[in-house]
Amino acid sequence: MPPLSLRPTTPADLPTLFQFQLDPVSNQMAGTKPHTEAAFRAIWEKVLSHPDHEARVIIDTGRIVGSISCFKSGNQDEIGYWIDKQHWGRGIATRALALMIQEIPRRPLHATVARSNAASLRVLESNGFRLTGYFTGEETPRYIAGECASFLLE
Repeated sequence: MPPLSLRPTTPADLPTLFQFQLDPVSNQMAGTKPHTEAAFRAIWEKVLSHPDHEARVIIDTGRIVGSISCFKSGNQDEIGYWIDKQHWGRGIATRALALMIQEIPRRPLHATVARSNAASLRVLESNGFRLTGYFTGEETPRYIAGECASFLLE
């Protein structure tokens, strides 16, 4: 069985990633709302054409099981990930994040997660990210208003 790996995201990956982000349980856990297909495609067109956006798909047992990205948000480097719900509980996010932070040497890296997302809090902490505080995130077209946790990897 091949080990977990990352590879650059391509347009051919988008239908799979679009389906992953539709899952209501995943969205509830992440504090997000799914994108429409048109909005999803528009976002990914920008992502794939932006030189400062490092987008990867996560491959396990030969198939896509999630995505992980490093991107600029304002003047800071952020990292985020999404694992298909069918593959939760197998350490995929933890291993993928470890691979990504080895691949992306920029520091500091920032991450923001829903405070209630205990699994993601553990993923970040187990990869050396330090909790820097909490804040109330506002409602947006993508995010549900709620408590968020900020993390930093130096």
